[in-house]
Amino acid sequence: MSTDDSSLPNDLEQLKALIAEQSMALAEHRVLIARHTDTIARHEVVIDSQHSTIEQQLKKLVGLEQQLARLLRKQYGPQRERIDPNQLTLFTAEEIAQLASELEQGTVASLPTDDGSFDVESMVDDSTSPESASREKPKRKGHGRRPLPSHLPREVVLHELTEEERLCPCCGKLRMPIGSEVSEQLEYVPAQLKVVQHERIKYVCQECEEHVAIAAKPPQPIDKGLPGPGLVAHVVLSKYGDYLPLYRQEDILSRSGILLRRSTLCDWIARAADLLSPLYELICRRIVRSHVIHTDDTGIKMLAEGQCLNCKFWTYVGDETNPYVAYEFSLTREGVNPSRFLEGFEGYLQADAFSGYDQIYSKGRVIEVACMAHCRRYWWEAKETDTRRAHEAIGYIARLYMLESQFEKAHMTGEALRIARQQHATPILKAFETWLRKEHGNVLPKSLIGKAFTYTLNQWEAICRYTEDGALAIDNNLAERMVKPPTILRNNSLFVGSESGGDRAAILLSIIGCAKHCHVEPWAWLNAVLKELPIRLAAATATGPPDLADLLPDAWLRNHPEHHWEIDDIRKKERERSKQLKAGSRKNQGR
Repeated sequence: MSTDDSSLPNDLEQLKALIAEQSMALAEHRVLIARHTDTIARHEVVIDSQHSTIEQQLKKLVGLEQQLARLLRKQYGPQRERIDPNQLTLFTAEEIAQLASELEQGTVASLPTDDGSFDVESMVDDSTSPESASREKPKRKGHGRRPLPSHLPREVVLHELTEEERLCPCCGKLRMPIGSEVSEQLEYVPAQLKVVQHERIKYVCQECEEHVAIAAKPPQPIDKGLPGPGLVAHVVLSKYGDYLPLYRQEDILSRSGILLRRSTLCDWIARAADLLSPLYELICRRIVRSHVIHTDDTGIKMLAEGQCLNCKFWTYVGDETNPYVAYEFSLTREGVNPSRFLEGFEGYLQADAFSGYDQIYSKGRVIEVACMAHCRRYWWEAKETDTRRAHEAIGYIARLYMLESQFEKAHMTGEALRIARQQHATPILKAFETWLRKEHGNVLPKSLIGKAFTYTLNQWEAICRYTEDGALAIDNNLAERMVKPPTILRNNSLFVGSESGGDRAAILLSIIGCAKHCHVEPWAWLNAVLKELPIRLAAATATGPPDLADLLPDAWLRNHPEHHWEIDDIRKKERERSKQLKAGSRKNQGR
C-alpha cells in the first residue's frame, strides 16, 4: 500500500506506530497467504490421490472387462484360436529367395515333400503370381458311400413285379427276368445278450462207485459272478470309453429285458479294475522307460462330508517305443505326485509351466521341454489389448508351426528332423527372442501383453528345446488330447465316490486309453484280456508273476491285425482333406 509523503505525520512516535501497524498487517497477510498455500497444497495432494485412484480403477476396470470378455469367449465363443493369414507376414520374399537359392546350390539340409522337392509354394500365398490367374478352382471329388463290411450278415429282400406289371406294353406278352439290381441298406438290430451255461461233467468209478471227479471251470474275470468277459468288457468300455454313466447303462440293459442295478454294475467295474491292475502297472513301468514323456493334469471332484474335494487326474504318454497312456489319481496337485510316478525316469519331460515339476528337473536326470501352444495362448488373449505386438508374436509362432507342417508332410523323423529344425526353425527363434527382449521394456508387466512377454521369456530355453532332438514335439498337444477322456468323464459322471474309486477309474481310463492310442478295437482287445488274464494270474501263484507283455495292446494287435481300429485313420484323412480345402479357399479369396 503506497502512502503520500505529505500525509505522513512528522512526529516520530506516530511514525513508529504507523510502521508497527503496517508490519502487523503485513504479517497477518503473510499468515493468510501461508494458510491459502497450505490449503492449495492439501487440495493438490487430494487431487493427485484421486487421479491415482481413478487411474487404478480404470486399470482394474479394463482388466475386469478383459477377464469378462475372455470368460464369455471361452463359454460361448469359438474354441479354435484362428488368425486371418492375411494379417501375418510369415515368410518374406527374401527368405523364400534364400531357400530357393539353397535348393539350387544343394545346401539345404533336408526339407523335401513327397516327391523330394522343397514345397515353397505352400509357405506363401501365390495369389499374386501370374500363373495363379489362369488356375481354376479344382472340383471337389465326392468320397462316395463306403462299402459295408463283408462280415455283417445279409438278409435278402426280393422285390418283384406282379403278373400284371410284367406284361409288355407293346405286344402284351409276359416279360422274363434278365438280372437284378442290388442296393444295400444298413439296419439296426438291438444288441443281443445270451446265457452261457457252463456244464461240468462228473465222472465216477463204476466198480467202487467212489472218487467222483468233475471238469474244472476256467478262471473267470469275476469269480462266481454273473457276467462273462464280454459283458464286463462292454460295461467298462461303455463307461470309460463311451462315457455312459451306469444309470444310463442300466436303462439300456433294461430294454433287453435284463434288470441290472447300477450298484451291481459298479461292483463289476471295481472287480475289473482290480483284475487289470497288474497290466496297468506294466503300462506305467513301460512309460517310465520312454525317452520322451508328455504329461498334463485335469481336475475331478471327490465326494466327501460337507464339501467335495478338488482332486486331480494326471496323464502320462510314452514315446513311439512305448506307445501307452497312463492316468493317475491324486487328492492334491502337489509336485510329489508326478515325482512319484516318474521315479527312475531319465529323458525329456514335455509339460506346461506348472511349478510342481521343478523338483523333477532339479535332479538333473529329467530335461524340461515347454509347450509352444501354451505360449501362443498368452499372445492370443492379449491380441485385443495390444494388437500390433500380439500379432507380431503370433506371426513368429505361425512360421514355426508352418515349418513343422512341412516336416510332417515330408515324413521327417529322428536326426533328419533335428537337422531341418536347426537350419530353418532356429533362425526364426533367434529373431523372435531379439524382438521379445527389445519390446519387453515397453509394456506394463501386469497387463495381458506384459504377461505374454514374461511367460515367453521365462520359458524361453525350454520352448526352444524341441529343436535339439527329433523325437520332441513343438507343443504338448498330445497330452492335452489325452487329458480329454477324464474331462469328458467328469462332465458326464460329475465326481468319483472315494479315493479307491478314483484309483480304479484311473486304471480303467488307462486301459481304454491305451487301446485307442494303439489303434486297437477296444472291446475285442479288452474281451481277450479279460479271458486270458484270470488264467495267467491263477497259474502264476506258484511260478511267480506272469509275463503280460504280449497282452499289451500294440503287441496283441500284431498277432490280431484284423482288429485294427480304422476310425482314427479315417478321421485323420478327413482333417487333412479339410485343411487342404480351407487353404485352397483362402488362396482363392486372396485372388
